[in-house]
Parts: sequence; structure tokens; C-alpha cells
Amino acid sequence: MFYRPEDGHGLPHNPFNAIVTPRPIGWISSRDGQGRDNLAPYSFFNAVAYVPPQVMFASTSAKDDVDGTKDSVANIRETGVFCVNIVEYAARDAMNVTSAQLPHGTDEFERAGITKAECDQIACARVADAPANLECKVTQIVQLPGEANFVVFGEVIGVHLRDDCVVDGRFDVTQYQPLSRMGYRDYTVVRELFELKRPDD
Repeated sequence: MFYRPEDGHGLPHNPFNAIVTPRPIGWISSRDGQGRDNLAPYSFFNAVAYVPPQVMFASTSAKDDVDGTKDSVANIRETGVFCVNIVEYAARDAMNVTSAQLPHGTDEFERAGITKAECDQIACARVADAPANLECKVTQIVQLPGEANFVVFGEVIGVHLRDDCVVDGRFDVTQYQPLSRMGYRDYTVVRELFELKRPDD
């Protein structure tokens, strides 16, 4: 099968999201200019640089009560900061609750019963018991082709690691089992690891 996206795929559901998988989930917390907290998951998320450490997430639709985007991007435009909260398998249901499209200013931490804590380096809330939190200051927001496609890039200026996830000096993802997004409404969880040595090691 071959198709050109501009012509359509002819399938019951768009296969694109199922091709680029698994995708880590950036559970993005932000705060608006009035001090109201927001928490939302984004599966177009990844780390993009080591030194200095940098991450990105992309928002691909808009809400009627926000100017041309979603709450997260709108808040980050106002404040210049955000936090990435790593999603563990045990938090899958709470994460899903925060994916609901709610009126601007709604606190998803409260709605999903998630304990929040203040960040250390930025004025933003974080998921208190997440395996890791990455406190970020925005480096740039890039508009992509399409009506409401934005990529937010941030430099990580503070890192929280949950103590039980640090084993023998390494951040051990098997201790919390990362949740990842597949295509359609499917997710997967990381429970097994294997190692490959590079030719130059």
C-alpha cells in the first residue's frame, strides 16, 4: 500500500500515529499569568539535546476559549516556563483524566486527584510523585504548517528524580515502567530492557 497524505489513506483510521511509535508522553504542567495551574499529556514529545539538556513537545489543535492553540501553549507564552512530568504505568488513569478538553483555567491536578508540588527553579506546579520532573525554560515556540501546530522547545534547568527510581547510580525505568503512546487509542508499557554496545564503545 502507498498513499499520499494529501490524497487520503482510504482506511477507517489514520495510520500515521500508529507508524511512529512508541512515543513517550510528556505530561506538561504549566501556569497561566493569573496563577492557575494546568496539566495535560502530549505524545509528540521527546528529548532533543544533551548539552544543555533540551526537550520539545508539540500541540496540534486549538480550543475555542484559547487564541489559536491549547491551554499549555497559551500559558507557556505568558510565563516562559513549563515542567515535564514523566508518566508511569501506575498513573495511566490519572493521565487520561487530564487529557479531557476543559474550560481554560480548570486545574487538572485537582480534577484528577493528583498531588502537586512547587518546582524549584521555575514558578510552576509539578506532579509530586512522578518518577521524574524536568523543569524547563522556553527557548523558542515554533509554528508549523497547519492551523494550530506549535512546537515548544525548552531548556531543562532543574531535574527531580524519585528516590526509588535511582538504582546503583542509574535512573532505572523498570522501577516505574514508563507509559508510551501507540496509534489510535492504544498505549504500551516498558517492562523489559536489553543492551546493545555501539561499535565505538
